[in-house]
Amino acid sequence: MTNLLKTLSVGAPLPALCIIVLAAGALESHAQTSRQTTFPDVPSNYWAQPYIQRLAERNIITGYPDGTFRPEKSVDRDEFAAIVRKAFDVEPIRQIQSGAVYKDVPAGYWASRPIEEAYQQGFMTGYPGGYFRPQQPVSKVEAITSLTKGLNITGGTSAVTVPINQATRRRTARKPIFVPIAITSLMQPILQSKVSAATPTPSTSTTNNQAANLNRPASFIITNTYADANKIPQYAVGNVAAATQSNIVVNYPNPKVLNPTKPATRAETAALVYQTLVAQGRAEPLANNLPAAKYIVRTNNTNPNNQ
Repeated sequence: MTNLLKTLSVGAPLPALCIIVLAAGALESHAQTSRQTTFPDVPSNYWAQPYIQRLAERNIITGYPDGTFRPEKSVDRDEFAAIVRKAFDVEPIRQIQSGAVYKDVPAGYWASRPIEEAYQQGFMTGYPGGYFRPQQPVSKVEAITSLTKGLNITGGTSAVTVPINQATRRRTARKPIFVPIAITSLMQPILQSKVSAATPTPSTSTTNNQAANLNRPASFIITNTYADANKIPQYAVGNVAAATQSNIVVNYPNPKVLNPTKPATRAETAALVYQTLVAQGRAEPLANNLPAAKYIVRTNNTNPNNQ
């Protein structure tokens, strides 16, 4: 982006450059050359001010050419890819073939490289037909899912990644096995002996308990934490539960309301990304006496002092 601006700056009037920078997005603007950490539209009493300021100090997020941050503006997929690229250094888990690009991400697009890296690192994927939809807003649940998947965040246990109804469907799918009656009669003594032998075995009981624990925590955490848990898409239940256990989720103005399908604002995205850095041990947690800290979602077994 910097090289592009240098090239365009030769003989280009200032208004034209501003239009180009705005089109490219605030995250890759020339404001990076003079790092801005405070913004006139993010006063000290704004709920997300600490998150925004701390990420701006790390140059993970930037403001717009007019000096504003626009915290209530929604974050598009291309902008989110740029944030992820700056915030996290993750080894690629997949590769894009040389020359392969999304149909709606033309060569030279300002976010083409962040989009490519976000895909290769496992944070984001495209849509059927070879599309990325770079200017589509990112919902809050999509942002949470992206962060937990890209960083393999499980909340300290793999249990939260298995929604209970999905596990139930997988178990019931194995049941309809039809066997001729004659064969069933011959096998019955064998089956009964195996069942009776297995019943008192502690290892079997333990295995069953472990299986139950693997199937329940995600839905349990969700339903006992969020008033709008029923609005969370099924595919994201495990990811939201993992993020919740890791104190990544920040809900303003009510910690109990996630608003999962609502487009994530720049302020909300800053809060999620910063809390993810905290969960990784790469950033200092907010002090508990800061107003912004009361919007961090905490489960019943989470101690704020441990964050």
